[in-house]
Amino acid sequence: MRVLLDTNILIYREDDRVLDKSVQELMRALSATKVLVHPASLKDLDGDSDEARRRVVLSKILAYSQLDLPPDYRIDQRFMAQAGTPTPNEEVDLSILYAVFRNAIDFLVTEDRGIHKKAKRLGISDRVLLIADAISLFGSGTADGKLVHPPALKQVPMHNLDFGDPIFETLRQEYEEFDDWLRRRARDGSPCWVYLKEDGAIGALLAYKEEDELIDCQPPLPKIPRLKIRLFKVTQLGQRIGELLVKLSIDFARKKALDEVFLTHFVTVPEDHLVQLISNYGFREVGKNHRGEAIFLKKLVATKNECMNLGPLETARVFFPSLCDDPEIRKFIVPILPQYHQRLFTDFPGRQTTIPEHSGEFIIEGNTIRKAYVCHASTNRIRPGDIVCFYRSRDWRRITHVGVVEEVHRVAAGDVDAIWRLVAKRTAYSHAQILETSKKASLVILFMQHFLLPQQIAIKDFGESGSIQRAPQSITQIGEKEFGTIRRMGGIDERFVIH
Repeated sequence: MRVLLDTNILIYREDDRVLDKSVQELMRALSATKVLVHPASLKDLDGDSDEARRRVVLSKILAYSQLDLPPDYRIDQRFMAQAGTPTPNEEVDLSILYAVFRNAIDFLVTEDRGIHKKAKRLGISDRVLLIADAISLFGSGTADGKLVHPPALKQVPMHNLDFGDPIFETLRQEYEEFDDWLRRRARDGSPCWVYLKEDGAIGALLAYKEEDELIDCQPPLPKIPRLKIRLFKVTQLGQRIGELLVKLSIDFARKKALDEVFLTHFVTVPEDHLVQLISNYGFREVGKNHRGEAIFLKKLVATKNECMNLGPLETARVFFPSLCDDPEIRKFIVPILPQYHQRLFTDFPGRQTTIPEHSGEFIIEGNTIRKAYVCHASTNRIRPGDIVCFYRSRDWRRITHVGVVEEVHRVAAGDVDAIWRLVAKRTAYSHAQILETSKKASLVILFMQHFLLPQQIAIKDFGESGSIQRAPQSITQIGEKEFGTIRRMGGIDERFVIH
């Protein structure tokens, strides 16, 4: 989603005045959205007679990304016929509106009533918003901030990609019209996540779009807001990038209050790697479109009736990131040292990234949804389907993440190979650390990471009357009251909790 801000808002946002509450709320609402400035908007600053103030405001506005190579309205006769010949004072307005008209951006936010009148005449008024409109539209989907992703993965418009890259060759073979499709996506500024290998070639790519349309399927799927994965391809294997892209797609849909994600895919071999990957997280084939592509749909939320015949673990897999919560499901606080938390949970805001990450490397266990935790805890109460809440000890001293247990294994002392076979790339431990850990009998917990808590929970947040009075030194079972505190104070969206 790309939103253009008009200069009249930017000047008010960046000069020395105290911000109006509505402008503050707007900037918070747009925190997870790509905010752009039209280069023509900067011309509005030329009329400011206060040179010092103009320089200060201009320097701040230039901190925003500018719309690359904006389309020129002057060469579009159809647009000019509708817009009319502009006065010198209207040229900037038409330049901005033409970016909307040509779908270079999704929405324009402006308080200029003249621009709103022109937008109505041009038939694009539904995408030209007042501040109040933008807050209403974007506010609900951005409460817990931006998506955090590894530095090696970039979020870029598709027109920045090299369309001659080898990653596109098999797609050209499957779709005759693929090059035309790429050109259209470049023109509409379609966003994507991309990973570039050391030689500059594309190692992984996922393009996406929010849409509200019928899905071409037999039978057709109804028109509701969904996230469509337009293109999903990974050639750089062994680093769990595909799993990371699935996670980001689901997180993006969740933040945008979209309850379903889907993609289309030609299944040409029985052991299709993409189908195997997405099936792990609830994508199910629901039919085929007119070209014979399989439609894979994932639901993020579920009713209790939909889960009636599924246990807690299967529910957590099929409707990920939703999870079951009832008194029969046990809940645990799991302490984790900072050095392991740093590698296992790389989506944590404010986490200190490493130099190798900025050089294109991934922390592989951080890419995964399915993770592993190894310790020497003596508890035998944890079972598949239980809920684990990870408490980062020593420095932050907060509960930061919530997951669901997939498997639990007791491993005898000295059996390092058994531990390593279980955890593989799921864990934050090196082989040397596993070797040291294996000297004692070990507990291996395989789990799925469901939530990063928007608000992390300290022990004091449980209150003086709770059963948790001090920082846990080992895995500790908690009650319904304590987990209710984590859900409520941690900011877990109740749409994803099935009672």
